[in-house]
Amino acid sequence: MESQEGHRTPDRVGLRAPRSWIRLICGPRNLTLKDVFTCHLLKTVALGQILSMLICGTAVTSQYLAEAQVDTPMLQSFLNYMLLLLTYTTTLSLRRGDESIFKILKEKWWKYLLLALTDVEANYTVVTAYQFTTITSIQLLDCFVIPVLMVLSWFFLKTRYRPLHFIAVAVCLLGVGAMVGADLLAGRDQGSNSDVLLGDGLVLISAALYAVSNMCQEYTVKNLSRVEFLGMMGLFGTLISGVQMAVLEAGAVSKITWDWTISLLFFAYVLCMYGLYSFMPVVVKMTSATAVNLSLLTADLFSLFCGIVLFHYKFSVLYIVSFVVITVGFVLFNIVPTYATDQHQATDNAYQSVATAEVVQGDGETALNWQKDGQQEEKCGHTEPCTLKYMV
Repeated sequence: MESQEGHRTPDRVGLRAPRSWIRLICGPRNLTLKDVFTCHLLKTVALGQILSMLICGTAVTSQYLAEAQVDTPMLQSFLNYMLLLLTYTTTLSLRRGDESIFKILKEKWWKYLLLALTDVEANYTVVTAYQFTTITSIQLLDCFVIPVLMVLSWFFLKTRYRPLHFIAVAVCLLGVGAMVGADLLAGRDQGSNSDVLLGDGLVLISAALYAVSNMCQEYTVKNLSRVEFLGMMGLFGTLISGVQMAVLEAGAVSKITWDWTISLLFFAYVLCMYGLYSFMPVVVKMTSATAVNLSLLTADLFSLFCGIVLFHYKFSVLYIVSFVVITVGFVLFNIVPTYATDQHQATDNAYQSVATAEVVQGDGETALNWQKDGQQEEKCGHTEPCTLKYMV
């Protein structure tokens, strides 16, 4: 059999090679351990767990307030929004030009009003749900925020996911299942059995509202500014929660005995919630709202760990298993970045331009160079940025 130099025998057609399956799941990028365990990934994991611990702080302080017969969720939200108003809205009011608060209110006041209303009611409905359904149902149904957020990001933010991202979400939800199983075995599935469907419906509504709020937050912090988002949330959130508190909790607030214990609990709750609201946009800008919500799945675990020490909960090995599984799923989700449709289209155009470029033979190689301003040199034959080199 004769074979000409430079020609390869075609590979035998058959099942996909392992590398092909990896590219199908993770995308065209070839990943190594060095590419996976980067400083950025470790920082993202650490910051996500800090957010979870802040949520844990709000849960623990709320538990102590409940034991002290203080049931004022709107007052707690109002104090948080008021603190955002005093810091970020004040900072925003000092800006001039296109970033001034007057220009923002003139052009986008109704958008931020709806966004603040969504956030306030999301917080209120999930707290109200505890009166009607079980803790287990809330833990399970609250995960509904993740698929809703992915769908909203797909349509409105044009975010595209690879198969690995869906696998990562499934792994995280598996970890939540282990946590819920531990609760059932420990007998903590105790909640009101009346109007369970109402409670479950409130949890689903809260999850959908959180998804809308988080999607809008991701768009704002990545395209506008973090201070603008938090400043507007502080302004309109204070107004909405203040009115709702006056209507629903005036009697409960007047009955609070403001001793040192209650005051410190309110202070700790507001401090944790303020830290969560201030810090979350930073992590969202680094990753995405979906990735942040995956990391927040460990918040219930931190609350359970605190409950073991503070409220004498029974320890279960499944808690450790759940934490590890959720963390693994979060790492998997962040290994391969999501991409936008316009970014994917630009990549396709670049590949097409390379394929149709004029072949310049010399030393066995065609080099396609690009200038700093992104314009292709004349010998390439097109104007797309082109950094690929291939042999002829």
